[in-house]
Amino acid sequence: MTGGQATALPTLTARRLGLLSQHDAIVLMREDSPVCRSEGHAPRSQVLLMAHGREVTATLYQITGGDLVQADEAGLSEAAWARLGVVDGDHIHVRHPSALASMSSVRRRVYGKRLDAGAMVEIIADVAAGRYTDVHLSAFLTACSALPLDRDEVVHLTRAMVQAGERLTWDSPIVIDKHSVGGLPGNRTTPIVVAIVAANGLVIPKTSSRAITSPAGTADTMETLTKVDLDLAAMRRVVEQEGGCLAWGGAVRLSPADDVLIRVERVLDIDTEGQLVASVLSKKIAAGSTHVVLDIPVGPTAKVRSQDDADAISDSLTYVARLCGVEVRCVRTDGGQPVGRGIGPALEARDVLSVLRGAPDAPADLRRRACLLAGAALELAGRCGAGEGTHLAERTLADGRAWEKFQRICEAQGGLREPPRSTVSRPLVAPRAGRVVAINNRTLARLAKLAGAPDAKAAGVDLHVRLGDEVAAGEPLMTVHAQAPGELAYALDYAAANPDILSLEP
Repeated sequence: MTGGQATALPTLTARRLGLLSQHDAIVLMREDSPVCRSEGHAPRSQVLLMAHGREVTATLYQITGGDLVQADEAGLSEAAWARLGVVDGDHIHVRHPSALASMSSVRRRVYGKRLDAGAMVEIIADVAAGRYTDVHLSAFLTACSALPLDRDEVVHLTRAMVQAGERLTWDSPIVIDKHSVGGLPGNRTTPIVVAIVAANGLVIPKTSSRAITSPAGTADTMETLTKVDLDLAAMRRVVEQEGGCLAWGGAVRLSPADDVLIRVERVLDIDTEGQLVASVLSKKIAAGSTHVVLDIPVGPTAKVRSQDDADAISDSLTYVARLCGVEVRCVRTDGGQPVGRGIGPALEARDVLSVLRGAPDAPADLRRRACLLAGAALELAGRCGAGEGTHLAERTLADGRAWEKFQRICEAQGGLREPPRSTVSRPLVAPRAGRVVAINNRTLARLAKLAGAPDAKAAGVDLHVRLGDEVAAGEPLMTVHAQAPGELAYALDYAAANPDILSLEP
C-alpha cells in the first residue's frame, strides 16, 4: 500500500499517582480506556510507555471506574514517572512492547546450554533497560543457579554488566577500591579505610550501596555524617581535591543491571558464587578501579560459612578480575561475630568516629580490621613493602592524618555533622551468669531492622559483649535503640522469641 499515512500511536495523558512500588514500573488505566479497548491491553500485561524520547516497559493494572484516573489518562507509579521524566498533563504514547530476542538465550540456559558473550550482552542490556519482568528475571537467575555459571560465563556476565552502564575514568594510574562480600553486622570499615588510604596520597573514589537486607549500608552510615548523594561532577571535584570520596553509588549509573538482579535474588533467596563475583567486580570496574581489596568474612552465620567456600570465591574473584584487567587481593577475616559495637546507621557512624578520633574506648576490633584492610590496599598499591601495610595504616590513624583527611572529605561533600541519637532504648540483660559462646549475626541483624534500621537512622542495636566474655546474671548484653515506642516493643518481642541471638554457657 502506498500513499497512506503512518498510524498514530495511541496516546494518553500522564497522571502521577504517588504509588510507591519500589523499582517496579506500573501503569494504571481504566477498563473502558480507548487505548485498552483498541489495542487489546489486558490486566497484568506488559506495555511500552514512551515520552520525551524515553521508553519504559510497565506492568498494566486496570480499574473499573472512579476518579483515580480518567478514561483518557494513564496513572503512573513513582518508578515509571521518574524513568519517563514526565509532568502532569504530558502525553504518553502506549503500545505493545516488541518481543524480547534475548529471551531465547534465557530459554537455552534453562535447558542447560552455556551462554556466550553476545548472549550475555543482549540479556543484560534488556535487564538494565527495564524490559524484563520479574518472571523473566526469575527465569534467568534460576537457570544460572540450577546449573552454576562456569568461569567463562562469569567473565561474560561481568563485562556485560559493566557495558550496560556508565564507566568512570580517573587521572591516576592506580585507583584503589575496597569491598566486603557482606553478611556481618557492623563491619563499617570502609570510611576508615578510605581516610587512611587517601591520607597516604592514593586515589580511592569510593561508591557504596544503601542497605538491601542489612541494618545499614555504608551509604546509610555516611549519610548520618555528610552528604552522599553526589553526582559525577561532585564526585570528581571531591576526589581531585582530597583524593577520595564516600558517595552513594545510586547517584551514578554504575552496573545498573546489578541492582535489578539483586532485588530478585533476595526474593528468591538465591546467592550463587558466579553472580556474587560478577556483582562485586562489575561495580568496581565500572567505578574505574585498578586495584581492589576484598574483605571475605568467614563464619557460621556470615555469608561465607567455611574456608572451602572462601577458597572458591577467592579463586573466582581473582581469576575474573585478572581477565578484566583489575588486580585483586582477597583478605579473609573473622565472621564469627559482629564488628564494632553499633548495628544501624548512626550507631555504626559513632564507632567510625571514635576510631578515627583515637578515642580510648573505640572498638578495638573495628580498628584492627580497618587497619588490616587499609594495609592490604597500601601494599597492593606499592605505598609500602609486603608486610608493612598494617603498621603504616596504624601510624596514619595514630598521628591524626586519617581523621584530618576524613574531615576534609566530609567538608568537601557538604560538611561533617554528628550522627543522631535514638529517642527510646531498652537494654537486654543476661538471664543467668555464663560465658558468651555464640552470636547469631543474622538474628542480630534482624533485631536491628525490626527496631527501625536503616530507615530510622538512629535505630539499631548496641552490643556490649564479645565472644568469650563472662557475664553476670542481669548484666546488659545489648541495648536496642528505636525512634518510636511501637518499633521498640516489636523488636523486644522478637528478641524474647529468639533467645539464640546470643548464647551463654555456664
